[in-house]
Amino acid sequence: MTDIPAASRETAPRKRDSAATKRAILDAAREVFTRSGYDAAGVREIAGVAGVDARLIGRYFGSKELLFTQVVDEAYAGHLMMTPEANAETARSLLAGPTQAQYDGMLLTLRSASSDSAVRIMRDSLEANFQQALTDELAGPDAAARAALLVAICTGVQFMRNIIGNSALRNADPEVLAVYLRAALDAVAAEPPAADIAR
Repeated sequence: MTDIPAASRETAPRKRDSAATKRAILDAAREVFTRSGYDAAGVREIAGVAGVDARLIGRYFGSKELLFTQVVDEAYAGHLMMTPEANAETARSLLAGPTQAQYDGMLLTLRSASSDSAVRIMRDSLEANFQQALTDELAGPDAAARAALLVAICTGVQFMRNIIGNSALRNADPEVLAVYLRAALDAVAAEPPAADIAR
């Protein structure tokens, strides 16, 4: 078989792989948004980390805002169900060390929270996905509001333990804390007796 001349190899067009390019941009965007927050992240910086022309971000995602939306949707995926039958395992999961993806998701949220646009995107994603999925699983009245309370408890525990590093949450026996946390989750997740609901 005849070898292809070096000059031909160098000038041959590189095969396009749109899925790989899009994935590279998303991974780079998550890295940059997590490190710098929404406002400080630049399209050219993201493109540089991805190793692509900045114009491809517009082609594949339309805008920095739409790119951030997709990054947030991915970062917030993988919901913990906080229903009475799941809360024992959920409590233990919340008190365990976070995965790198979970930790990055918390930093992404924290470092982007000063931007009104980013806050709107994060709120919409959280409400349409995690909160709605939980609402659909809760029995009884005020399911949406109770789901929001459960999300707030989940977020607060993770933030205080894994970002702030609260010593009592980090140093106590997680199996002991899980008993208390499960009780708190169940208090909101379980359908309350009708007599307890003031109307």
